[in-house]
Amino acid sequence: MDEFYISPKDREVLRELAKKQLELSQAEKNKKRIGEWYEHNSLQGKRPMIHLELGTFAQEIIPERLRCEGEFARQIETELYSNFLNQELFDDDRVTPDYFPISYDTWFTLFDIQIQVRRLNGSVGHEFEPVIEDLEEDYGKLKKSTYGVNLERTEKRRAALEEAFGDILPVRLNMGCLYSVPTQMVVHFMKMEQMMYNIYDYPELFKEMMDRIADDTLEYYRFLEDNKLILPTVAGEALGQGSWCYNHELPGWEEHGKRPFTTKDVWGFMDSQETVGLSPAMYEEFIFPCYQKIAGQYGLLSYGCCEPVDPIWESCISKLDNLRKVSISPWCNEEYMGERLAGSKIIFHRKPSPNILGLGTVLDEDALRAAMRKTLKAAQGCKLEITQRDVYTINHDVGKAKRYVDIIKEEIENHWKG
Repeated sequence: MDEFYISPKDREVLRELAKKQLELSQAEKNKKRIGEWYEHNSLQGKRPMIHLELGTFAQEIIPERLRCEGEFARQIETELYSNFLNQELFDDDRVTPDYFPISYDTWFTLFDIQIQVRRLNGSVGHEFEPVIEDLEEDYGKLKKSTYGVNLERTEKRRAALEEAFGDILPVRLNMGCLYSVPTQMVVHFMKMEQMMYNIYDYPELFKEMMDRIADDTLEYYRFLEDNKLILPTVAGEALGQGSWCYNHELPGWEEHGKRPFTTKDVWGFMDSQETVGLSPAMYEEFIFPCYQKIAGQYGLLSYGCCEPVDPIWESCISKLDNLRKVSISPWCNEEYMGERLAGSKIIFHRKPSPNILGLGTVLDEDALRAAMRKTLKAAQGCKLEITQRDVYTINHDVGKAKRYVDIIKEEIENHWKG
């Protein structure tokens, strides 16, 4: 059977949800948020933006709602719910799009290594099977990276969705930010402790490997450009880390119709969580040259995930000229970064600890208010964005999550000074 087959029964379910998404997208509150995101990302925002990322606890929200029977239809049903449930359940600043986005079926396989993952049943825990252990001995396993696009498969998927509900909710080709996380890819084929040993044992060979990663990434980007696969990132495209690309600075669809886009025309994202065990000097010597080479390809850049950026801020990250957002994680010195970002063109993208919402059955409102006030004080003079990520359970309590968002709104209303 065609992998994109949708039965008549499942089609009716998807059409019903497409109508709901379109209706929510037309709400005045939703339209207002779009304008606020444009202002925020252009450093003209009047208030901090808020997003509670649903994906990590979606298993407590979405499966019970699913009615489709076919595997592909259930995937699309899940995506439709993911497009509007934030607006319906939490009332944060997640925008409900007035279209259904699909992406080109592209791939990039670093060093042509097929990653092997061992997972524990019923758990988020997992382990990567190492391919490279001793870098000198195994260096020959690092082949030329492979990449490509399956345009036929992309078109079949688009056509199936168009036929199912395209007359209700437009189906549009969409590209999220260009996403590059070199050290994550390294620890996927080389365990983290082996990465540390290899930096120590074979420093020059490790640098050579990192330089190859940068060169292969740039070669992949040239492939995307040559095949006209670079699309605008100026609206609700995913920026990574629970944010979106709304901006008026990068060229949009009108310009895209006149010329092929390059990576300089779009937004990129990078992080390096795996190097928190390195000293700032070692990050600067062994990691940053690769990152700087790739980051320079983007029009705008968002940097960081859970790693604290303050130790490497002055020596490295502050030197990225196109940086527009930087992650202020639970392990980051908020006050230090607030002082350095105040009045700058870089958004203080706060990622609060997930423990307050994710642990226990009762929300600790006092702890949440204290954490928010600390952030609001540290970020005075900055453009602030708050994304709550990495919450893997809300104990099946949507009301708890909604209250979490409401309290953040209250604290902003009462204590934000901008």
